[in-house]
Amino acid sequence: MNNLDVQQILPFVITAVKQAGQLLAQEYVRPSGRRGHGDKADIDLEIEETLRAELLKLLPCDWWGEETGHVLTGNSLCWVVDPNDGTSDFLRGHAGSAVSVGLLQENLPVLGVVHAPVTANGESDCIAWAAGMDHLLRNGTPIRVDLSQQDLADGSLVMVSTAASGKPNINRELCSPGDFHPMLSIAYRLARVAAGDAVCGVSLYPVSAHDVVAGHALLIGANGVLVDEQGAPIRYQSEAEMLRVSNRCFGGAPRVCADLVARDWSKVFAKDA
Repeated sequence: MNNLDVQQILPFVITAVKQAGQLLAQEYVRPSGRRGHGDKADIDLEIEETLRAELLKLLPCDWWGEETGHVLTGNSLCWVVDPNDGTSDFLRGHAGSAVSVGLLQENLPVLGVVHAPVTANGESDCIAWAAGMDHLLRNGTPIRVDLSQQDLADGSLVMVSTAASGKPNINRELCSPGDFHPMLSIAYRLARVAAGDAVCGVSLYPVSAHDVVAGHALLIGANGVLVDEQGAPIRYQSEAEMLRVSNRCFGGAPRVCADLVARDWSKVFAKDA
């Protein structure tokens, strides 16, 4: 498949993801409450089953989903889907979880759509890109972001998990001279970085392919990178790497990621932090 083909299917993927987002938004305001507990919501499986049918009809290939498992046959293409990145916080009633759909070609991200149907400001947000495009799409509008030369500076934002709200001082120190911005979903953190809202998105917990492939694609579209806790590029070469792509990840402007990787993030987990 060439780049033109990937671009041609992007509108269909966006439509499917936004329809899934409508289901997620409806579940969020469900009169009798959101179904599920812990890190499992009923709507997650329902959305993924729908997306699996639609995406595999659009492009039959390998599959990696958070809820419906994976099929890896050696096909050069693989859909990678998280139907609701941020489930635990979603079930607690927090806004900002996201539907995340990525496509790997020869183990490299070539398409990504991340859609947060309910955000903190009450609006929906959909960010998309496919290989060969010189811009991203944000809610249908072309945007051009170049992360390649950006640095961590006064006024810069670093997207971190919602847990950071409970330890503002140490997170502010670790993101200095910028500041931290807590968010639910690592997929949506990476997407917002690619869209120019911040210079880096961070996860201090292990992530799987379904958490980051779509966001990784968007970063590529903005000349950004996604690296692990050693500063090495994230890879999707094997089932083992797909299951656990990293223990920590940093995605965004290359120089900012290199800077943040070198900092002592273990301080966040200290009891007196």
